[in-house]
Amino acid sequence: MRLSHYLKMCSDPKAVRYKSASRDLCDNRDGRRLPRASRLTIPMTDTDTIKRYLPWLVATALFMEQLDATIVNTAVPSIAASLHVTPLSLKSVVTSYILSLAVGIPVSGWMADRFGTKRVFGTAIAIFTVASVLCGLSLNAPMMVAARLLQGLGGAMMMPVGRLSIIRTFPKNELLGAMNFVILPALIGPLLGPTVGGLIVHWISWRAIFFVNVPVGLLALYLVWRHMPDYHGAEPRPLDVIGLILFSSGTAILSWLLEVFGEHTLDPTQAGLMLALSIALLGAYAWHATQYQFPLLRLSLFEVRTFRVSVLGGFITRLGIGGLPFLLPLLYQLGLKLAPWQSGLLMMPTAAAAMGMKLIASKVLARFGYRQILIVNTVCIGLTIGLFSLVGPGTPWYAIAGIGLLQGFFNSLQFTSMNTLAYADVEQKDSSMASTIASSFQQLSMSFGLAAGSIITAWFLGNVPQTNQPMVTQALHHAFLALAVLTMLSSLVFWRLRRDDGESITRSKTATAVAQDPAPLSQA
Repeated sequence: MRLSHYLKMCSDPKAVRYKSASRDLCDNRDGRRLPRASRLTIPMTDTDTIKRYLPWLVATALFMEQLDATIVNTAVPSIAASLHVTPLSLKSVVTSYILSLAVGIPVSGWMADRFGTKRVFGTAIAIFTVASVLCGLSLNAPMMVAARLLQGLGGAMMMPVGRLSIIRTFPKNELLGAMNFVILPALIGPLLGPTVGGLIVHWISWRAIFFVNVPVGLLALYLVWRHMPDYHGAEPRPLDVIGLILFSSGTAILSWLLEVFGEHTLDPTQAGLMLALSIALLGAYAWHATQYQFPLLRLSLFEVRTFRVSVLGGFITRLGIGGLPFLLPLLYQLGLKLAPWQSGLLMMPTAAAAMGMKLIASKVLARFGYRQILIVNTVCIGLTIGLFSLVGPGTPWYAIAGIGLLQGFFNSLQFTSMNTLAYADVEQKDSSMASTIASSFQQLSMSFGLAAGSIITAWFLGNVPQTNQPMVTQALHHAFLALAVLTMLSSLVFWRLRRDDGESITRSKTATAVAQDPAPLSQA
């Protein structure tokens, strides 16, 4: 950091801590050294440099995650055949990863506060890359699930910390643009993933799809070493171990129950007991969070109306959307008898439309406002999900591509709106905790949505073999209709918004210098 920049910060009456490579400098206006609790850690890199490189770094990590997810979804039928299991039962490979994310994300905020964003982010990328190699070396489904769990732990530390760094660096009136920039390059992952995955499965082996993450992971590690800011909390808080056990156990049991319920391997009495146990654990955590000074997830943030509507409304909406990445490849490959690479090509329009929407999302939100967009757009998503119930062996490819374009267009606008509205009225000191809670609920909803889509499909399919093409197609059609209705009903949640909600993000002209605000990250 330049000396002039440091002297400018020291002129502030509040204490500022600059962590250099060799020493810690902590002064106030009188030149006196302050107690540790008053110190704040700031990154070594200049603010302009951070703003220039940080979005690219987070986008690279997100690209790796999205590429991995879309490649795996496309390869599910081939992996199932190789490991001698049914495609629907292989959903555990996908749900285990998402569940691991949901359980690990709450801890990521504490780890970033305790060890710094740079160290945690770099470690997360390394774990994700190593776990990808282990996935490619798996010999059976349990080994694959174990490797995906490890991979999910890496992802759990990766994206929340990256998002936290973005929120801490950019002021609210620049946040929408920064988020869109991060998402735009990362959408190349879903754009390339289905096609690359399909071609790899068709010409080489499904195992090779996991090795694609290695060069991307190495590039991300290089960028972390060069350009990742190292934000710390002002005062390290203790880890809420009891809260972690209660929350993680409750969510894990509930997700496992949804998975085995679709397999019909549990009698109603056992299922009821497990459901009661899960609800009891989550209820115990909710009570614990109100009693403990430093809870894992501070639920009092739900008193902020826009945050509450964004997170809860997004949770319900993603229950409908979450099953699509898993069900669509099944429709194309099992229902339409398409090759994996052809299935991948049909997934590309969705990602392409999502990228296009990111270019105009900020203007659309500024013109119509969050309330109107979220109410209308949620219904549009439900309608496009319902359109997939019309896709059959005789459907022209351009009609399927058209539905995919609409789906990507509306999904992209929905996620941009929900992800940014959550921070519209959250105070700067609470931004890191808000990011942790939003990320946790987002991953839980995607996990539950995937399980719900699989359960609905299995319910309509019954005991019919999954090799029966007409019956599989019919069951998938019924699942799409059920998910469409659920998604459209979720629009009712967004009626709680007011017309001017979110204007601090879409129309604010006064920069609130988040990057220069030394607010502590103690609530990460």
